[in-house]
Amino acid sequence: MSAARPPEGANAPRTGVAGAPFSAGGSEPRAAGSVGAGIGEVRLIGLTGGIGSGKSTVAAILQELGAVIVDADQIARTLTAPGGGAIAAIRAQFGADFITPDGALDRDRMRAAAFDDPEVKRRLEAIVHPLVGEESRRQAEAAVQAGRRCIVFDIPLLVESGHWRPRLDQVLVLDCTVQTQVDRVVARSKLSRDAVERIVAAQASRLARLAAADMVIFNDALAPAQLRSAVEQTAKRIGL
Repeated sequence: MSAARPPEGANAPRTGVAGAPFSAGGSEPRAAGSVGAGIGEVRLIGLTGGIGSGKSTVAAILQELGAVIVDADQIARTLTAPGGGAIAAIRAQFGADFITPDGALDRDRMRAAAFDDPEVKRRLEAIVHPLVGEESRRQAEAAVQAGRRCIVFDIPLLVESGHWRPRLDQVLVLDCTVQTQVDRVVARSKLSRDAVERIVAAQASRLARLAAADMVIFNDALAPAQLRSAVEQTAKRIGL
């Protein structure tokens, strides 16, 4: 099995090995009032990885295997779609130029502004992230009420946000080389290589993500069947 190796120095105690995820014993306590507070014996798993790491594919497989997926990106897209819950605040904060004629967030304009000025990114996140957190908690509570016992929070910026880790039982990281990330995203999108490289550079490093991991799948050169096998192994470790 061919798989990417973690960067030098990335072998934190909770980190797995290529193609064979390792589940650490124990977890950090959930913060009072957090997404995970007060919902009993439900397993709360964080799923993260850089752009182009294969995270969405893994989330889909975990859902097939019985996990409830709370997709932070999808929630954010809904909040910033026409009529979304974040649009009024974004318009008030940034002006009508950042809203498309149909009433959605102008993602291209906002992306360009955020690259040029980190304060723009901070202000946008201050609007969107609390709303994403509220909706994530609502979806998680609904899953618990429905009797589900494994909830996977698909969070691209789990490491960057800093506040998610204490709310989760374990974190699964999808890892691959930066070159692979860039190649995959360029192939599937209209973004230029330079634009993708800038996105990757703005995200947490591989080392930072691996340091936060309880389980790792190295998805650099895995065939679809190999990736599915690795996900199935991980699913067993989290009780699916």
